[in-house]
Amino acid sequence: MRLSSARGPVNLRLPRKIRCSPGLLQSRLSRNWARNGQSLTSCHRRTLHDDSKESITTAAGIKTLPEKIQEFKDYFNLPARSAITDFNLNNTVTVHGFISKRRDVSSKLSFVDLLVDRGPSFQFKSSWEEKDSPEHELHKALKQIPAWSSVSLTGIIYDSKTSDHRVVFGDSYPKNTIHYDLTLLHAHVLGPFPRDIIISEGAQFPPHARHLQLRFDKALQNRLEFRHSLTNTATGVLQRWGFLQVETPILFKSTPEGAREFLVPTRRPGYAYALPQSPQQYKQIVMAAGVRGYYQLARCFRDEDLRADRQPEFTQLDMEMSFAKGEDVMRLVEKLIHEVYDYMSPRWQTRQVNGALCPTKRSERAADAEDYPPIESVFPRMTYHEAMSLHGSDKPDLRIPNKWPKIQRIDHLLPQSFTSMISDLEDPIVEAFVFRFDEPSKDFIKSVWDNLPKPLRHNPDGQPVPLTIDSSKPLSGLSPLGHEAASAVLDASSSDLAHISGLEQGDVLVIQARPNKPFEGGSTALGDLRRHIYAEAVAQGLLPPDNSFKFLWVTGFPLFTPNTESSDPAEGQHGASGFSSTHHPFTAPLDPEDFDLLATDPLKVQADHYDLVLNGVELGGGSRRIHIASLQEYVFRDVLKMSDEGISHFSHLLEALRAGCPPHAGFAFGWDRFIATLSFTGSVRDVIAFPKSKKGDEPVARAPGKVTEEEWKTYHLKSEHA
Repeated sequence: MRLSSARGPVNLRLPRKIRCSPGLLQSRLSRNWARNGQSLTSCHRRTLHDDSKESITTAAGIKTLPEKIQEFKDYFNLPARSAITDFNLNNTVTVHGFISKRRDVSSKLSFVDLLVDRGPSFQFKSSWEEKDSPEHELHKALKQIPAWSSVSLTGIIYDSKTSDHRVVFGDSYPKNTIHYDLTLLHAHVLGPFPRDIIISEGAQFPPHARHLQLRFDKALQNRLEFRHSLTNTATGVLQRWGFLQVETPILFKSTPEGAREFLVPTRRPGYAYALPQSPQQYKQIVMAAGVRGYYQLARCFRDEDLRADRQPEFTQLDMEMSFAKGEDVMRLVEKLIHEVYDYMSPRWQTRQVNGALCPTKRSERAADAEDYPPIESVFPRMTYHEAMSLHGSDKPDLRIPNKWPKIQRIDHLLPQSFTSMISDLEDPIVEAFVFRFDEPSKDFIKSVWDNLPKPLRHNPDGQPVPLTIDSSKPLSGLSPLGHEAASAVLDASSSDLAHISGLEQGDVLVIQARPNKPFEGGSTALGDLRRHIYAEAVAQGLLPPDNSFKFLWVTGFPLFTPNTESSDPAEGQHGASGFSSTHHPFTAPLDPEDFDLLATDPLKVQADHYDLVLNGVELGGGSRRIHIASLQEYVFRDVLKMSDEGISHFSHLLEALRAGCPPHAGFAFGWDRFIATLSFTGSVRDVIAFPKSKKGDEPVARAPGKVTEEEWKTYHLKSEHA
């Protein structure tokens, strides 16, 4: 439709209306269109198939393909966007974007917004006085454009607003002008939005409609832009410090580095690539090649069980330094975080969006936005043994308030009758912690215990036992412990029970047993319970939410961890020693005495490994590496007792280390987790554009796809389920 008005020609391009069945988004859809110029008659029906093979049909309203050619041409006719110098008062400009819902003031006056990604806001006014005038025709046609369609609008600027804050929209729009008011002259539809998809405030979209969530979910948009901003800042800082970005291969080979791998078959019989668990081996080779500082935003792949903070493919900000110790890397990582935080704090704030706390740009000047909290200038440190002993976790959440004392060992005080009542273990270690609230918590305790997650409820080592301090009962409710133990716990001056002595009315003492052996793994059952109770207390309003950021270094991990019956045979180094590397087999021992223990008692060796923890989340880890080829081979052959074939998988690395490789150490941020934690979300899916589900599926493209028997044959493979 072409129209002209007193102000000039008026153009409007609208598609023929297509009737669609409502609720289209509730089905998994794939479109089957007529191909190769096939005639589409008025009786032809476009078919949409869902996964259950049931079909949904829509009357397409299309006669023949030639009759649609002009409409297709209109959709592909993209008018030129106005130059940055054109955006002045009384000028006519053309802008591209998505049209919002129309606001009708009267039958003769309407307003509509044009939404421009990372640009100023635009409001177009459409009005008419004389019936059947070009302005009237344009006004009527505007009302036919479905909200959220992609359009090109032309209008005359009659007002604009600037900001006191510096706002830059790239090279497309003038700086600091955040809003334009225009009188509509032309409207050109570039891509119509279907009327059967209803967009409402706070709409929840199914996983396969991620494109709609990306477009309409403000919190998700903010988090992705926040990620973009922090990523550019961090990599820019590393470049400024002289680090060299080196891209390493994605198609690697299978090596027993630690985690389960994804294999990529080839047409060469019996051969396959493996997707890298990390760039670990390549970046060590880069150090041997003479690069002083390396970094990379690396895609990593691990075929492991998925949780809210895990994805089968994820991003690391990976770095390595030659002629460096672990201490050097830890200091550099702290400095990098402070640089990123110093950039972030003046530009980003936090606010509630769609009921969730998330980043928001300071330039938006939201009235309810709050500044990011300050962080410590030097991050505290804790050994692995301290973390497991006091917090029951190698990822302590330092936000748990001080009035909740740390974990305390108490088995030396307990009578055998009580110990045997709570656990069937022989000579167990028994530990306890206390939690308290300002208000009575009887109902909370019952609620928590009645709804404990299965892993916390069904512990083969023994169930947790809660005892509430009640002065009206014998021994204040601690009589099951026996007189001696109860008296010691209640004694405020008890020096060997510093974390749980001096209990008060209403305090809850939680007791649990565990095997009497050195710590291994990432947590104890009591530590998991402590964190669960804290999270529930915050969720139920008994404790205020703590939005501060508590960074922590955890060091001194064991270099090796015993294999157990539950160990995944696909993980580890597949040696005959009965244990595997806690992190990976390239980590150096911590101290000189740890080198001696390699030959005599490997399970007592501490690693020069360090994890960075934030609010109970492991953000990343690193270590000093073994840079001497003979020592690395000794660890493979004599400590881990790997086979010659297993060692041969690392021949490329041993060759590089043999060529005078310098001492080196590194670190890798789990970048998805880092951004998610700073974005106040517990799921990395909220900071990834197209995340995988808990099953490892990608719902938009429906990956992974089923492979046909013919495709398997191409790779000399056969599926039992083909």
